[in-house]
Amino acid sequence: MTNNDILKKLRVALMLRDDQIVEILELVDFRISKSELGAFFRAENHPNYMECGDQVLRNFLNGLVIYLRGTKENPKNPTDVLNKQKSEIKKDHSLKEKNESDKSIKNNSKKKPTFKAKKATPKIQVVEKVKFNNGKNKKS
Repeated sequence: MTNNDILKKLRVALMLRDDQIVEILELVDFRISKSELGAFFRAENHPNYMECGDQVLRNFLNGLVIYLRGTKENPKNPTDVLNKQKSEIKKDHSLKEKNESDKSIKNNSKKKPTFKAKKATPKIQVVEKVKFNNGKNKKS
């Protein structure tokens, strides 16, 4: 199992987003961009795939300990941190569903208005029937 596989499995198990992983790495003063992080999660045959080094994984694990347990001065309960994170994910998910349903309701309300059929009125001839000769005198 490679370091990339370990990082992927931890990401899925803890339901972490890329920005959260970047924050965890910053807790141990390790700077990495989202694009560099995304290269670790790509398929091995992808051209932008990058092997996750031992240093990155080590710093991530050390940062994860601080993220979940806190520091000696400010300890945290790991289950509280994970439950808070799950509740935030549920809130975000419910907000997205609500926004999508609101959009679908708005889209349905923007239907073209239906027009009522007008009553048939008799046509009134404005001009009498005129026979045009186009300037030629035809003898019949």
